[in-house]
Amino acid sequence: MKNYPLLHVRVSTPMLELRAATDDLLDQLAEAVRAGKADADPPPYDDPISLYEADPDLRVGKWLRAVWRGRTRVEADSWRLSMAVVVDGEAAGMQDLIGEGFSTFGTVTTFSWLSADHRARGLGHEMRAAALHLAFDGLGAKEAHSDAFVDNRGSNAVSQDLGYEPNGMDHATRLGEAAVMNRWRLTRSTWEQQRRSDIQLHGADACRVFLPLT
Repeated sequence: MKNYPLLHVRVSTPMLELRAATDDLLDQLAEAVRAGKADADPPPYDDPISLYEADPDLRVGKWLRAVWRGRTRVEADSWRLSMAVVVDGEAAGMQDLIGEGFSTFGTVTTFSWLSADHRARGLGHEMRAAALHLAFDGLGAKEAHSDAFVDNRGSNAVSQDLGYEPNGMDHATRLGEAAVMNRWRLTRSTWEQQRRSDIQLHGADACRVFLPLT
């Protein structure tokens, strides 16, 4: 779809590629969602893209509708870029980059999941690093925030490794139950001190204009 630049954004690293979640890529990822391979233990918070519906077909349907709704969020102050994580040519999960109040605060948050077949390979760290490169270098973000439940050691470790600093505590629900979360904050200046030279952006300028962020 050549007239919708958000579907042409890509981020390339030595390990993987983030590609805008087109319907073809969503079809590939749907099999992992249907098979329950997007589940995690402990589960993440109840994002609008819920992956915990018991019925597999209903789970896929709700997940797809949530992704499609996100495509309509194309205002400078409120947007969501849903990216498929592609590893060795295979769609392995999703990495979303979200801007709320972005035109005022320049702050982004992230949401991600990785198929069980692709975990424990360092991909979670790499896909977040790719999203941060898009946020700071491509879209001009000032800060990136992240939240993770206190028992989600993997997500908290990724935030620490990427230079985020503790930013207090919060509460959220998972599977309808309240739980405590760690909050993390990464400033642009900290990111610039450790920015990588081996991450490439494709289509970010057109994305920035389309939202618009310029």
